[in-house]
Amino acid sequence: METNEELLVFEEDEKVIALISIHFIPQLAVKGDFARISYFAVDTNIRSKGIGPKIEEYSTDLAIKRNCDRIEVHCHSRRKDAHRFYMRQGFTESPKYFIKMLPQSD
Repeated sequence: METNEELLVFEEDEKVIALISIHFIPQLAVKGDFARISYFAVDTNIRSKGIGPKIEEYSTDLAIKRNCDRIEVHCHSRRKDAHRFYMRQGFTESPKYFIKMLPQSD
């Protein structure tokens, strides 16, 4: 059975340099499943050296193989560098996003 999530860790010289967590979400009421990136991090010492696009493109390929018709990622408004990265990768902004904070149990 295929899992609906992937955690990909990238190492160089036995050191983690990047990771991405992607979830594949089936849709019931609308056509087209989608993928959601929940975490995507690249070591600050190797940013702008090409690993980010490779990871995103690999994740895109996974989503296509899973018959997803889109990928979404939520990125806080203060993360301007990340916004530029996603725009270069072909993402477009979809501004409507709501959040409800839940009380935490002890």
